[in-house]
Amino acid sequence: MAKNLVIVESPTKAKTIGKMLGSNYKVVASVGHLRDLPKSKMGIDIENNFEPQYINVRGKGDIIKELKKQAKKSEKVFLATDPDREGEAISWHLSNLLGLDPNEKNRVEFNEITKSTVKEAVKNPRKIDMNLVNAQQARRVLDRLVGYEISPVLWKKVKSGLSAGRVQSVALRLLCEREKEIREFVPKEYWSIEATHLKDKINFESSFYGELVKGKEEKKELKNINEAEEIISNLDLNNFMVSNIKKTKKKRNPYPPYTTSTLQQDANRKLGFSASKTMSVAQQLYEGISIGNEGTVGLISYMRTDSTRISKDIINEALEYIKNKYGSQYASKGNSYGKNKKGAQDAHEAIRPSSIIRTPDSLKDYLSNDQYKLYRLIWNRVVASQMTQSQYESTNITLLNNNFVFKANGNIELFKGFTIIYSVEDKNVLLPTVEENEIINTSKIDKTQHFTKPKARFTEASLVKTLEEDGIGRPSTYASIISSLLKRNYVKLDKKKFFTTELGENVNAFLLKYFSDIINQKFTAEMEDELDKIEEYDLDWKNTISKFYDSLEENLAKAKSDTNTYKVEDKKIDEFCPECGSQLVIKHGRNGEFIGCSGFPNCKYTKAIIKGTGVKCPKCGGEIIEKVSKRGKLFYGCSNYPNCDFAVWDKPIDEKCPKCNSILVHKKNRKVDEIKCSNEKCDYVK
Repeated sequence: MAKNLVIVESPTKAKTIGKMLGSNYKVVASVGHLRDLPKSKMGIDIENNFEPQYINVRGKGDIIKELKKQAKKSEKVFLATDPDREGEAISWHLSNLLGLDPNEKNRVEFNEITKSTVKEAVKNPRKIDMNLVNAQQARRVLDRLVGYEISPVLWKKVKSGLSAGRVQSVALRLLCEREKEIREFVPKEYWSIEATHLKDKINFESSFYGELVKGKEEKKELKNINEAEEIISNLDLNNFMVSNIKKTKKKRNPYPPYTTSTLQQDANRKLGFSASKTMSVAQQLYEGISIGNEGTVGLISYMRTDSTRISKDIINEALEYIKNKYGSQYASKGNSYGKNKKGAQDAHEAIRPSSIIRTPDSLKDYLSNDQYKLYRLIWNRVVASQMTQSQYESTNITLLNNNFVFKANGNIELFKGFTIIYSVEDKNVLLPTVEENEIINTSKIDKTQHFTKPKARFTEASLVKTLEEDGIGRPSTYASIISSLLKRNYVKLDKKKFFTTELGENVNAFLLKYFSDIINQKFTAEMEDELDKIEEYDLDWKNTISKFYDSLEENLAKAKSDTNTYKVEDKKIDEFCPECGSQLVIKHGRNGEFIGCSGFPNCKYTKAIIKGTGVKCPKCGGEIIEKVSKRGKLFYGCSNYPNCDFAVWDKPIDEKCPKCNSILVHKKNRKVDEIKCSNEKCDYVK
């Protein structure tokens, strides 16, 4: 019988750590929270200084019973939940459930799941950090107060079944404000003039800049075609003279290792991953992957962090790899990175590989495609962070034509540095060698009409960046904020850009009218600072809640007395309910749109909206239709499910593979657009 019991959160993590610790340790999973606030009521005793009324999570009774049984049989219990506020709170709840001594050193914390790190952590347990626990309790109670107090008002004023989140509502406000800017934007006309030159068989362009007035360059904007044509009429095609050449050697520093938010941004931009997908795949890499003879090991450090610091051991491993692979000229002297912004928590390292020796290519056979892509992104970023600067020469050529100024710009790469493994978007325009006062041959002069554009719509990457810059939420919450907005149909994603819905805009309008003092960037950022102070300086968390609630209660009273309507009606369709005869409508649920009865809640009839593909199922001959997974991801499955379980992620087409006779699918994302075989064992690509 094992002497020691180790409790972690996930079964995967338990399996990985169990193999590392050996027979004296039994490692089990709590499978997330075991105690929480009740779902059926607010669960906060407001009159008793906002005391949370925790209950055992429904469905976790057997797990709690088994943990108590194992704890009684063990000489020592270690609480090894995740190394953050949420993990600390889970350990605290476990300690209460199991009747452990609150002053006992039984909290185990590790930033990566490797054999040496886990064993060292178990040798050095600490007491549960109540400051961390209280910071988590404060956030939980704040969010519960907003959700349970404001949501019922939304049901009456906008639409039933809605919910408001403290941080999510601020994100919605950002999106609605951007939508309003775009809608109200009035484009302005302007023109550009480009001259095409030829020198030493090199074609290059110079752009109209302005004119020379009393020996000084003055920039000039061309507001219409007449102004553009007037400039062109005064140009001499064969009289472009080089008046100035400016060459500057520049250096670009490598980027620091990833934080949670920068990883989410880069994975969205470079891999097309949503924030939630990035966190899900990162969790898999952190909890452990079986890699042959080495067994199951965590491949990256903990993925919820806003620090850019990495350990000296990893720095040294990276430098050794760089010198062996690329040469010492590519290795830095060891770049150390600290806090990357005000208020950053530096408790954990940046997201990094647990070992640089495990290169992406050495692990390719053990990882799924998504795991490989994300691991490669993380590994490349960390190794690049320890490389030398890239060097390039920036050249600016000024040309004069009858006192009109044209400019040509270009960069020439001198030394790749870190960009040899970490690509950087750069415009390398090749310019010829020219001399001052030289007359350059010109083949043509073009004028082009343009219109000013509004700010771009938010993508997941740019929204995450803005949330971080404004201090809204924490890295660990960005993915859930975005998921909530999408699931509640407040916004939609189209071609990776956010568009607000009528429902989202009505919810935002109502919240702004009555809760603008708490649903705004400044207040939310200040509240995050308060939570940090609770964690760092042992502030009384209930005082923070009390001040917040006073403002909330005052606003609630005004909102409830509002007689205006912000209602959004469900879209009616030409069908009637087979159960009660009421008209059917399009409704929106957690997994997208569905058809429901307008008589709800008296009648609960629903049916799915079936979108066919016109492709027959290869297993049973039924039609393959669009479906949505529990995580909200689109896939394609047989209409005869559950009798037939055929399913594919990519859109099927009505063609068979010439190699294996399976159906073909259209795989399309930011980097891939191809027709391929649905059979994973077949390599056919059309």
